[in-house]
Amino acid sequence: MQRAFVFPGQGSQIVGMGHDLANNFSVAREVFEEIDDSLGEKLSKLIFYGSEEELRLTRNTQPAMLAMSIAVVRIIESEHKKNINDFVEVVAGHSLGEYSALAATGAINVQDAANLLRLRGEAMQNAVPVGEGAMAALIGANIKTAEKIIELSSKGEVCDIANDNSSGQVVISGSVNAINRAIAISTDLGVKKAVILPVSAPFHCTMMSPAAEIMSEALAKTVISQPSVPIIANVTAQKVIEPLEIRVLLERQVTHMVRWRETIMTMSGDGIDLVAEIGSGSILRALTRRIDSGLSAISVGNVEQIENFLKSL
Repeated sequence: MQRAFVFPGQGSQIVGMGHDLANNFSVAREVFEEIDDSLGEKLSKLIFYGSEEELRLTRNTQPAMLAMSIAVVRIIESEHKKNINDFVEVVAGHSLGEYSALAATGAINVQDAANLLRLRGEAMQNAVPVGEGAMAALIGANIKTAEKIIELSSKGEVCDIANDNSSGQVVISGSVNAINRAIAISTDLGVKKAVILPVSAPFHCTMMSPAAEIMSEALAKTVISQPSVPIIANVTAQKVIEPLEIRVLLERQVTHMVRWRETIMTMSGDGIDLVAEIGSGSILRALTRRIDSGLSAISVGNVEQIENFLKSL
């Protein structure tokens, strides 16, 4: 069986995630402690016992999701007594999940990934004054429809496609005025529903350029190695293993569209049979099934799910 690991992004976090893992597996506890030490604070306390509001802050969500995903990977490797490249053909991560994918495959060490994601969260939050940007999900829209909506809505303001999640879900991002115009005309263009997303900034659009500059400087100082298995990049939806290319694509990722639909199609085209979502939630599992019903998709994020996955290896 050909397997892929995919790593979730913002929106999949939940207070208490990973607590059962830390209680049952020493390698999971070590991951949370490693990230606490890297950030110089008890992020694990917030993850396990904090408030939803505080965990939802982008600066906290991003390294928290990394901690959760890497804890799951370490458990699987430890219990199976093999490395990730022994049972996975390719990996990918949705937005911040790309850093989890890179850390899981050894391209970036976990401490550096945690610090990069803390910086990324702060830079993205600070790139646009609160209230000036927005994001909306276009339910029932495909990429062609979304492109038409953007063309009609921008009127000199930023309105970009942020996530091509599936053939029936596209997320747009930009100025509040442009996003509101897009919502207003969306039903006339066949969109079932357009929903403003509860986010604090307009991610993955050109308004994030200040954050991209900050990340470019930070990534230039970061050691990036060749991953143990190829990663499918958000920006291109193509496999990449060269460190220099990974660095460039991570810089571009801040302002460019997440090509998730195409990412799953690339996996399918390469003969992947099973897509396992590693970490909190089941959003990517649901999207995988929507994109290609022929692919098996599972979530691996708690003790029971990990045990079931290990039995399947």
